[in-house]
Amino acid sequence: MAAMAALASYGSGSENSSDGENSSDGHSPGHDHHAAPDHHHSPSPDALAHLQPLDAASSLALALNSAPDVAVKEDVETGIHLDPLQKEVMFNPSYETMFAPEFGPVNPFKTQQMAAPRNMLSGFAEPAHINDFRFEEQRRTFHTYGYALDPTLDHVDVPAGESYIGSVEDAEKNQGLTVFESGKKKTEKRKKLKESDPANIEGFQGPWAKYIDEKDVAKPSEEEQKELDEIIAKRQKKGKQEDEKPADEKTILHLKDMYDYQGRSYLHVPQDIGVNLRSAQPPEKCYLPKKQMHVWSGHTKGVSAIRLFPASGHLLLSCSMDCKIKLWEVYNDRRCLRTFIGHSKAVRDVCFNNEGKQFLSAAYDRYLKLWDTETGKCLSKFSNRKVPYCVKFNPDEDKQNLFVAGMSDKKIVQWDIRTGEIVQEYDRHLGAVNTITFVDENRRFVSTSDDKSLRVWEWDIPVDFKYIAEPSMHSMPAVTLSPNGKWLACQSMDNQILIFGAQNRFRLNKKKIFKGHMVAGYACQVDFSPDMSYVASGDADGKLNIWDWKTTKLYSRIKAHDKVCISAIWHPHETSKVITCGWDGQIKLWD
Repeated sequence: MAAMAALASYGSGSENSSDGENSSDGHSPGHDHHAAPDHHHSPSPDALAHLQPLDAASSLALALNSAPDVAVKEDVETGIHLDPLQKEVMFNPSYETMFAPEFGPVNPFKTQQMAAPRNMLSGFAEPAHINDFRFEEQRRTFHTYGYALDPTLDHVDVPAGESYIGSVEDAEKNQGLTVFESGKKKTEKRKKLKESDPANIEGFQGPWAKYIDEKDVAKPSEEEQKELDEIIAKRQKKGKQEDEKPADEKTILHLKDMYDYQGRSYLHVPQDIGVNLRSAQPPEKCYLPKKQMHVWSGHTKGVSAIRLFPASGHLLLSCSMDCKIKLWEVYNDRRCLRTFIGHSKAVRDVCFNNEGKQFLSAAYDRYLKLWDTETGKCLSKFSNRKVPYCVKFNPDEDKQNLFVAGMSDKKIVQWDIRTGEIVQEYDRHLGAVNTITFVDENRRFVSTSDDKSLRVWEWDIPVDFKYIAEPSMHSMPAVTLSPNGKWLACQSMDNQILIFGAQNRFRLNKKKIFKGHMVAGYACQVDFSPDMSYVASGDADGKLNIWDWKTTKLYSRIKAHDKVCISAIWHPHETSKVITCGWDGQIKLWD
């Protein structure tokens, strides 16, 4: 009976207990919390199941799965989502993550262009399969002929005219030929006359045979002939204008009387000046000039060269860029004696003959003129239509009718005064010839040129027997022979005066290099003192520089001219008289 009562109470009790729990938790309004406890309630067997000993048979039937299948978060959600507006990512996302399609609502503010699908920065590139060669072929064809196949069309069933872009007319005319396809078929070869039998000695032609339609003489047609005649006529007219007539020569004597009371002209060497100008001996000891003694002014433009009268040095000849040549006294009143006018452009160089009765002038009007020193007459003119840069008489007594001139066309030209004709040309230089200097008892002469070389020639033999050119050498536009005839002083364009031996070997004397002046760009004439103790030269700053010959020390530097001091010459009979000229148009005497 007791067991039956327990079973009946099990069903109702569990309900009651759950009700009780509900009421206690939920505070339901119909129940009284303070109701007396139910003394008949007993615990359910399930509640006590864990305290019961295990039944052996049922425990064997349980099987444990130690690794059950669990739905992982990664399976449910693939990848990590990135906010498209995020500017910075704190981890390394994969490519797929970066370029995954965007989830969520469509951005209403995107332009059509921004919303369009892209696979590269500039847009969407379709995968195209085209051969490199085909692409290059079409590109070049377009570049050369102006047309190419239209790449947007499939060229299988498109009419020929519509398949090209660019100039379609050209494409049709050329039948769509590309650059790499040769155009017209080769024309047939011109036929030659055949005679290839070597037995025919007279008529054998072989590979040298003429073409059948070959014309021997190319004669212009009548129209071409007319055109040619017109062109030639024009050229001749032009040539006539260019061919400048030599300027008329005239001379001005600046003295009252041509001859003195004894009938002597100014060529007569004065004997009342305290110096024997007729002696052949140089002064024993020379000194440095200290002060300016006299200024000869009369030229209106720069003076380009000065020359003393041969042997005596009592007259001074100067040529200038004002196209005039002037003759001055060196002693007594130091007047201007005569002006020679006859060149239409600047006079570049002058040269006396041995006696001094005649002199040559070379000017930029392309003429060389021979003048009489005493009367001022122009005796003859010479020209080879090139600019003469320097001119020299042959110093030999028996060759006073010959002179040489260095020209702008790289030649040295030798004229004969008696005939007025060119008798020899020395054509080996590679640049305009700047200087000519006679050495070795006048049997040879040395020339320098813009080609930075120095060449030595035997007189009248047009091949140089010595050629001096070093990579380090500069152009040497002024050369002077020393009074003892042993040395050549060359003004080099790297601001040095180089000394070459003037006898047989023509070697550079490395111990004697005179520096310290600025001459780059100017052909400043160098000179020696008569006793060989000093070397004098002008420079680009207008200074007169004097060095000691033995020690090569720069002894003296005098500001002589406002512009370039282009020439300095030491009087051959005086101990310390130096004459300078400059581009300021003045000639100065220093003592």
